[in-house]
Amino acid sequence: MGMDGKVVVITGASSGIGRATATLLAERGAFVVLGARRDSALAEVSGAIAAAGGMAVHKVTDVRRRDDLEALVALAVERGGRVDVLVNSAGIGPISRFDALRVEDWDAMIDVNLRGTLYGIAAVLPLFQRQKSGHIINIVSTAGLKILPTMGVYAATKNAVRTATEALRQEAGPHLRVTEISPGFVATDFAASMTDPAIREAMAKRAATVSIPPEAIARGVVYAIEQPDDVDVGSIVIRPTAQD
Repeated sequence: MGMDGKVVVITGASSGIGRATATLLAERGAFVVLGARRDSALAEVSGAIAAAGGMAVHKVTDVRRRDDLEALVALAVERGGRVDVLVNSAGIGPISRFDALRVEDWDAMIDVNLRGTLYGIAAVLPLFQRQKSGHIINIVSTAGLKILPTMGVYAATKNAVRTATEALRQEAGPHLRVTEISPGFVATDFAASMTDPAIREAMAKRAATVSIPPEAIARGVVYAIEQPDDVDVGSIVIRPTAQD
């Protein structure tokens, strides 16, 4: 139980939920190992954590590249001696109607949201099996719980991760914990990845009126990690009270 000394690898750590999670875990005493594509943003996050007295290192990581995730995990082992938790937080959402035929956006969501999560699992699972301990936390979405127009492919990638997470939980045995967390509307730069201008504007407006801060999701991550080793929090849904 507790967070002191835990080594936590976080993808998508340069902004939004990933950044909030990294900051909160470091405040609670974890050593956080941060991965994302933007070097300057990553450096800013790890620098802010260090300035506040926390422990953080970072490495540029593109979750579409399996080698990048293996290198991020290797950095965690090199600097922390082990990995206790992987938080798969990297994700994009260039949503659109199917008949817009934004196939490149579909491919990007599959590569980042689904393939990137699977690559993260592949990078830590052998280590966790050797350690006989570990915790995988996958950030999913309420978009997969209530299917809406324009969300088809995005929700499909998130539900694919949800399915994989549950199968992994059942396969994992007594030493590995597996959690999926489904955020609702969160005040992040999620809309920035949307390539359809009208949808991007509409989503930004909705998020401005119906959203919760990313720290709310970070607290859910902390809750799952801080449970006793024999307690597996399988699924958490965190949404604004105003979200329908």
